[in-house]
Amino acid sequence: MKKVLLIEDDTVLRENTAELLELSDYNVLTASNGKIGLEMALDHLPDIIVCDIMMPILDGYGVLEGLSKHTETKFIPFIFLSAKTERRDVRKGMNLGADDYITKPFNEDEIMSAIKSRIAKASILKEERESLKNSPSNTEDELRTLNDLKNFFDDNGTIFNYKKNDIIYKEGHNSNYIYLIIKGAVKCFKFDEKGKELTTALHKEDDLFGYTSFTHNIPYRETATAIKDLNLVGVSKAELKEVLNNNHKLTLEVIQLLTDDLTGVKDQLLQMAYSSVQKKTASTILRFAEKINSKPDDPIKISRNDLASVAGIATETLIRTISDFKKQGLIELEGRNIKILDLQKLHDIY
Repeated sequence: MKKVLLIEDDTVLRENTAELLELSDYNVLTASNGKIGLEMALDHLPDIIVCDIMMPILDGYGVLEGLSKHTETKFIPFIFLSAKTERRDVRKGMNLGADDYITKPFNEDEIMSAIKSRIAKASILKEERESLKNSPSNTEDELRTLNDLKNFFDDNGTIFNYKKNDIIYKEGHNSNYIYLIIKGAVKCFKFDEKGKELTTALHKEDDLFGYTSFTHNIPYRETATAIKDLNLVGVSKAELKEVLNNNHKLTLEVIQLLTDDLTGVKDQLLQMAYSSVQKKTASTILRFAEKINSKPDDPIKISRNDLASVAGIATETLIRTISDFKKQGLIELEGRNIKILDLQKLHDIY
């Protein structure tokens, strides 16, 4: 006999619904508020929970959040009961992890159908989780996170060493490797139709770079050069493709990495289009400080051209802005070096 926990503060509705479920051969537990319901769920581990949203002491959202914190209850199917006036709140509940909702007033078929289908779904998902847990592929060697992938690079990658200003690969070259930076920093750039260098990315220690396509033989779309002495490990594209094919959870992590990269490029383009010159300059100095140095207040040894390229402004304009920053006491110039004197004020400008 399946066990249903019904959490509802309306006494008449609670008793009538409980009777209806009992007549359909369910073992029914009832609670008059969320606090009692959460305690009963932890004590009795029902097969499904049907819960009102708006209740005293602890509402339905609080019950669902409390269940999610415990391994033994986080997979129990959860159905919200909501009045029509609360339908705007249903999305919030679904985002928290609820499986379904039933709008009051409801009929017998609605609640029975919802409970049966959610119990069946929970049973199927439980079998799949247990199958994955016992699967030979789910071993200690399985790669699941980007950190696991970086460890794979460390253990299996080819070591490359470059001096400052050395070219790692050029735009148009065959994209054989994906790289992990062990030590140093990398600048990626392209040339526009007028021959002007445009910086496309900056990479620091522990960053992955060099990926173009994992399925097609597409050449590198940009040139990569060392802006500090550099230690890399590289894994061939074919080998990485095999790793991703055998580790599906890792594939999702890599998709997220690519999504974040695209978001970063989009943010950079928006900033180039709409930010003031001072904002662009301050932001660019801070980005170089983050990428090149472990301590942001250390001097940055970088050319004005590189700064201007990333900021998306003319070199002459950048030099004038840097001079203004110097007069304001934000930075100090030592030849090609830029030393940040007031990190907070640069952040405030950005």
